[in-house]
Amino acid sequence: MAKQTAVDDLMAIIDSRYALVVVVAKRARSLIAAQQDEEQHINPVTAAIAELQSGDLRYYRVPQTTDN
Repeated sequence: MAKQTAVDDLMAIIDSRYALVVVVAKRARSLIAAQQDEEQHINPVTAAIAELQSGDLRYYRVPQTTDN
């Protein structure tokens, strides 16, 4: 059985739980869309987390603008 990743380990990569969930979910959705064409059946959330840990998945924050 594969080792479970603790959320605390992922928080060292992404500083916000909300951002972590959004980044992993968006990548998982893109993996699901790509999987429809292939016979490969992997858990997309697990794959997205593995990509995040290995550095293959990166994210950036868009600076917030203030409307005055």
